[in-house]
Amino acid sequence: MELDAARLAMVRHLEASGVSSPRVLEAMARVPREEFVLRGDRDEAYADRALPIAGGQTISQPMMVALIVDALGLSPGERALDVGTGSGYQAAVMAASGATVVSVERVPELAADADERLRRLGFDVTVVVGDGSLGVAGHGPFDAIAVGAAAPRLPVALARQLAEGGRLVVPISAGSDGEQLTRLTVADGRWATESLGPCRFVPLIGADAYSEG
Repeated sequence: MELDAARLAMVRHLEASGVSSPRVLEAMARVPREEFVLRGDRDEAYADRALPIAGGQTISQPMMVALIVDALGLSPGERALDVGTGSGYQAAVMAASGATVVSVERVPELAADADERLRRLGFDVTVVVGDGSLGVAGHGPFDAIAVGAAAPRLPVALARQLAEGGRLVVPISAGSDGEQLTRLTVADGRWATESLGPCRFVPLIGADAYSEG
């Protein structure tokens, strides 16, 4: 009951901070973030900050997840790709927004844990193991792609997996200033990008991103 109240308080905070999409706010209210954090952090599940998860990774702060999903502008039935499954939280919010979600994770153990968790909680997400910087062959094109880690540059392989009218939201390195959350849209076969503001993320590891180590 206390966690339910904390989740509603988080949603009110998101709304007061400028997240206006009813679909995104409803999705954030539906997804139990306490199921996606480490057991010892459950009491902090609705604090607006990133938290550690297994494998040295993190679960993004609720505000950043809400901003990314809001920027995707998901509509029910759209096909969406979540890059960097982690605990599966962002994928769950995307699915709760009505999308059919494929989520790709490079660490097999994280992927297996997330797949079990998402299935148990009833979210429509297909989890695959692979190099997220390259997308997922055979599952696209996608209407929307969300990247939960910072790329050194625009990930071209991902942009090429967007359908006409598709949206890609990805943090891109801005040097010592951290990253800029960037949205790319496809219209009439052309790409257009815009900055959505500063952010901080762990690096995206992969063939079209940073090298491991």
